[in-house]
Amino acid sequence: MTKLNQEEIDRIIEMAWEDKTPFEAIKYQFNLDESDVIKLMRRELKGSSFKLWRKRVNSGISLKHRHKRPGEVNRFKSSSQSVISGNKISKR
Repeated sequence: MTKLNQEEIDRIIEMAWEDKTPFEAIKYQFNLDESDVIKLMRRELKGSSFKLWRKRVNSGISLKHRHKRPGEVNRFKSSSQSVISGNKISKR
């Protein structure tokens, strides 16, 4: 796993909690695969929060895995999201 600053860790956690943000988007932006994200979440969250997150990711609600996504959804970002320049982290 690459060395991340606190701002990047916070953004990864935020993306991991978002149901519609796939692990591939986190991999694309931060070069962390699903197992790295799980390790980061286990390390950074309280035990109960980590268990809730894992339960949610593995439920039918979450679209974290590309194979759970509808075929017409093939992008990482909302079509209404602004284009992000060379920044790794979008401004909020």
